[in-house]
Amino acid sequence: MKNYHNRTKIVATLGPASSSKEVLLKMIKAGMDICRINFSHGKHEDLLKLIQTIREINKKHKTHVGILADLQGPKIRVGEMENNGVLLKKNQILTMTTKACIGNGEKLYISYQAFPKDVKAGETILLDDGKLQFKVIESNKKDAVKVKVIYGGILSSNKGVNLPDTKVSIPSLTPKDLKDLDFILKHNIEWIGLSFVRETKDIIELKEIIKKRGSTSRVIAKIEKPEALKNIDAVIAATDGVMVARGDLGVECPMEDLPIIQKMIAKKCMEQAKPVIIATQMMESMITNARPTRAEVNDVANSVLDGADAVMLSGETSVGAYPVEVIAAMQQIINKVESTSYPYEQMHSPAKSSPTFLSDTVCYTACIIAQQNDAVGIASMTHSGYTAFKISSHRPKALTLIFTTNQSLLCTLSLVWGVRGYFYDKFVSTDQTILDVNGILKKTKLVKKGQVIVNTAITPIGRSGRTNTIKVSVIK
Repeated sequence: MKNYHNRTKIVATLGPASSSKEVLLKMIKAGMDICRINFSHGKHEDLLKLIQTIREINKKHKTHVGILADLQGPKIRVGEMENNGVLLKKNQILTMTTKACIGNGEKLYISYQAFPKDVKAGETILLDDGKLQFKVIESNKKDAVKVKVIYGGILSSNKGVNLPDTKVSIPSLTPKDLKDLDFILKHNIEWIGLSFVRETKDIIELKEIIKKRGSTSRVIAKIEKPEALKNIDAVIAATDGVMVARGDLGVECPMEDLPIIQKMIAKKCMEQAKPVIIATQMMESMITNARPTRAEVNDVANSVLDGADAVMLSGETSVGAYPVEVIAAMQQIINKVESTSYPYEQMHSPAKSSPTFLSDTVCYTACIIAQQNDAVGIASMTHSGYTAFKISSHRPKALTLIFTTNQSLLCTLSLVWGVRGYFYDKFVSTDQTILDVNGILKKTKLVKKGQVIVNTAITPIGRSGRTNTIKVSVIK
């Protein structure tokens, strides 16, 4: 059904503007690969209907649209404000308290109960995406913190709070997250976004819960805190994928650092074969406008050039007036970059110290052979998806064509750069399987007579293990 097959995938957040089956179908046709469900909003019964609708579409139209369940995490907010907004002026002194109250010019409520114990004098507090800035004067270490307004403005109810200088003690998985996680695992959602990751133990804790439940869900570590950047290599190694969540990250880090951080994380993820999503405000003007700004077009294009596996839309598709048009616009930008100036063939040699060195070498070599022989595609068999992640990480110009008996894996791989997935469950011999696979590709008109296909597989066929075989085929 899907008309477009970009290498760089599109993640779209669902909401009131994009929950109906009719709109979802149009979004998939326009180029959406992954549906993001934000667990900061919505009741479980409503979210279940959404999940069922996505899966009904997949079954009926033979699509493999995956789902990313995004946990809210320890989001800190101020409480209700008088008149739903109070003007705070520069140099004004006020108290932030963990005791429930209606905020005014003298005091305001903060939802984080350990706040007075964690903050120290001189630390910065940012509110409403950094629009307002406070400085900590002193804390009673119990329930109140005296602060000075550095940059003022109108503070409305329930605005977010960022603490870029503070080592917060709040757990990465809140009680709400654990309830949401139970629901997510019950319904076998492919990807789980872990918010406000600070260190590897946050990821390990979530993975242990997933493992105990016997689930195959994979973890996306959302990079939003400076602590995660200090441990970025270990964080990438521990997770299954990464999201550069530029909203909170751009508030907690110096704004001028953000473009360099994005490029650094994308490069490291590619080298470790971990998919990376670039997110937040990519085409935000299209919440209300039918066309993006020129700056937004450049932002999407540069994220593609940086090596993103996927680019993500938030409010643009969840509450925006043009949920289908914004996906179509993003698809056009991606397609133009990939057809004119994309830096394909970003090969990286396997590490000899890796326990998967042999399989990694097979995947690497397949990409080299495809490049040298102008192969139209690399067709691989996999059950775990490992081969797909590895081949994709080299960004081959040849198509990455993945065949698997694992139906749920097809939706998982919808997030991974360049991958097109196919269900295949006939195993006679390696040679026969390769003939079958190439025949399927010829039938779907992805390859033509005389073109080269590089095939990878496990020999003997059907055996569990890593890819160990390469065969170069000329389509007859």
